[in-house]
Amino acid sequence: MKLVEETNNKILDAKKVSDKEAEEAFKTILTWIGEDPSREGLLETPKRVVKAFKEYFGGYTQDAGEILEKTFGDVEGYDDMVVEKNISVSSHCEHHMAPIVGTAHVAYIPNKRVVGLSKLARVVEVFSKRLQTQERLTMQVAKALMTSLDAKGVAVTIDAAHQCMTMRGIKKENATTVTNYFLGQFKEDLSIQNRYLRFISK
Repeated sequence: MKLVEETNNKILDAKKVSDKEAEEAFKTILTWIGEDPSREGLLETPKRVVKAFKEYFGGYTQDAGEILEKTFGDVEGYDDMVVEKNISVSSHCEHHMAPIVGTAHVAYIPNKRVVGLSKLARVVEVFSKRLQTQERLTMQVAKALMTSLDAKGVAVTIDAAHQCMTMRGIKKENATTVTNYFLGQFKEDLSIQNRYLRFISK
């Protein structure tokens, strides 16, 4: 697995595009839509878009495992679920690169150790700052938490609006999509799963 990852990283490094090259690409797109990239209002736009894209897609340079490395064992045997609700989600769909905006709810059942609460939100952000499908995003967050925390169970729910659906295509502006992913005790024990679902619905 490590060899595959190293090979993939070398391929990505070989294909690395400079900021200047990206700016030129955005100038081409501006021309393509019928604009004049040399007019005053657009002179700095390619540079601004490159800067914005670095923020939108910063998750490609972050590792969720590293974020979850530091845990705490001094919790006096706490072994019930930890639920963090209403984590804002901002992502982009991989089909149209249109925004996905919504809310995530994350829960896990500790196995002797817990993680700082801010780290749960940061893991959501790492995976959301990439081109995504909502289904994959939900699974990636859950699997990262389950593996890194060696948790007894993990639950992740995302409720989001997709602008590829609200602003184009079928244009149903009030439509949202809900995805759930359960691992460990949340998947095996419906009473635990239902308890979690009640918590996040309040």
